[in-house]
Amino acid sequence: MHIMEGFLPAGHALAWTVVSAPFVVAGARRLRRIVAERPEARLQLAAAGGFTFVLSALKLPSVTGSCSHPTGTSLGAMMFGPPVMAVMGAMVLLFQALLLAHGGLTTLGANIFSMAIAGPWVAWAVWRVAERLGLPMAVGIFASALLGDLATYVVTSAQLALAFPDAASGFGGAFVKFAGIFAVTQAPLAVAEGLVTIVVVNALAARGQLRIVGAKT
Repeated sequence: MHIMEGFLPAGHALAWTVVSAPFVVAGARRLRRIVAERPEARLQLAAAGGFTFVLSALKLPSVTGSCSHPTGTSLGAMMFGPPVMAVMGAMVLLFQALLLAHGGLTTLGANIFSMAIAGPWVAWAVWRVAERLGLPMAVGIFASALLGDLATYVVTSAQLALAFPDAASGFGGAFVKFAGIFAVTQAPLAVAEGLVTIVVVNALAARGQLRIVGAKT
C-alpha cells in the first residue's frame, strides 16, 4: 500500500505527516526503553524489522498511484507492542523509498500512518482479543496478521478517497472503488501473510527468540 512519490496533494501529504509524527516519536522512546531494559531484545527487534522490510518489499501493481503487498508489521506488534512498530515501520518505509523507489518522501507520512500505525494497532488488538478468548495461539497469530494487513489497505483506500473523491458520489464512492480494486490482490496476500507469520513465530519460538506481548506462559 505504498502511495507513490508526489501522488497526494501537498496539503494531504503534510497533514498525514503531522498526524503520524507523534506516533513515531512515542515509538522511538518506547524502543529506547526496551533496548535499555532488555539488551537481549536487539535480535528480536532485528528479526521483526527484517520481517517487515522483506514482506512489504514484495509489491504487486494495484490502484493507480499505489500497490498491494504484505506488511509484516503484525509480528513486531505482537512481540513489542504497536508503538514500537511506528518507528520501525517508518525506518522501513524510508529505506524503501530511498533504495527501492517504493512509496516516496512526500507520501511518507501517509504510508507510515497506514502501514506502521493503523495496521500494527489493529494487529495487536486482534491478538489481545484472541488471547482473552482463549483461542489457540496459531489462530490468534493468523487473525492478527490477516486483519492487520487488511486494516492497512482500508486506511490507504480512505487516504486515496479523501485526496481524490468521486465527482458524483464523493468520498464514499471513491472509497468503495479504491477498496474494491485493492481487495483483488490484497485479500489473498493477507491470507498468505497470516500463514507466513505463523511459520516465522514457530521458527523463532524453536530458537528461543520469541517473546510476545501479553502471551500467556
